[in-house]
Amino acid sequence: MFLFDAHLDMAWNALEWNRDLMLPVAKIREFEQHFDNIIPGECTVSWDALRRGRVGLMIVTLLPRFHRKHAPLTFPQQRETAYAMSQGQLMYYRAMVARGVLREIPDKAALDKHVAEWNALPDGTPPESLPLGYILSMEGSPPILYPEQIADWYAAGLRLLGPAHYGPSPYCYGTGSTGGFNEDGKKLLREMDKVGMLLDVTHLADESFWDAMEIYQGPCIASHHNCRALVPGDRQLEDRQILELIRRGSVIGAAFDNWMIQPGWKIGVTDPSTVKMDHIVNHIDHICQLAGNAKHCGLGTDLDGGFGKEQSPSDLDTIADLGRMGELLSKRGYSAADVEGIMSRNFVEFFQRAWAS
Repeated sequence: MFLFDAHLDMAWNALEWNRDLMLPVAKIREFEQHFDNIIPGECTVSWDALRRGRVGLMIVTLLPRFHRKHAPLTFPQQRETAYAMSQGQLMYYRAMVARGVLREIPDKAALDKHVAEWNALPDGTPPESLPLGYILSMEGSPPILYPEQIADWYAAGLRLLGPAHYGPSPYCYGTGSTGGFNEDGKKLLREMDKVGMLLDVTHLADESFWDAMEIYQGPCIASHHNCRALVPGDRQLEDRQILELIRRGSVIGAAFDNWMIQPGWKIGVTDPSTVKMDHIVNHIDHICQLAGNAKHCGLGTDLDGGFGKEQSPSDLDTIADLGRMGELLSKRGYSAADVEGIMSRNFVEFFQRAWAS
């Protein structure tokens, strides 16, 4: 089955941890086993693993975040530094395009062609001959030096923006903080509308979420979010937010970070074996019950997003195992059409609608 992953920090992994993503995951793990103090966790994603799992299309990020294990995630960072980091990550994706590994998907025509090529592969055929498709996103807005710069970023290929990450941002507030969009932030949302930049509401603080829903008029997604009704905390979507996203035709990608999947799971304390991929289906099913259909759910794993196998569902060794989610959904009674929708088609059709004009 052709799969779509709505959130992977690929360039950040390559540049921040010097991971050679051309290697199989096993080779990356073998190299990194001597560096426990600096590596965020046991690797689960590489270009090879994505191919083997037939994850033919993904949303990849520009993530201008310093990650040091012994420093808070929200410590001050110069915006010019964030801008430079994001430019470097953008160049990494372009280098992978030049190498034939990746294909940029900036519009509907490219999306339609790419999906058709992957869907035309016979069952069991290795997709080595096809590039992996990516839609470019930014997680956190510090690299955007002023609201009007949105047009420059759009011209550079950026198609999605998540204005917040952890803590305050230059324009709004994110996970672990409270507050709405400031005046520059409101202008940022209007500039996004003007150029057709899509909004990712992931990580927005509650007040910022509702500000965005009022000001921003374009299509939006939640790339990697689970349900607050099942796991308390402001990192999750409450039912009222889910219903608003459903009303706007959004798709919500299920995240694979254990502490977002099972209530009470504590990083470095709870036994990882207590979380399985089937527990993620609980979150997907909760959204489907609210919607009355399966059209608003997808996958946004966030695998290797500052953690590794030790903080991922225990029955997932690498992202090549992602297809097992389809089997789990089928066992829960989801139809073949619904399973295909959740595994890829819902996000594909979202972008086809968003880019139709």
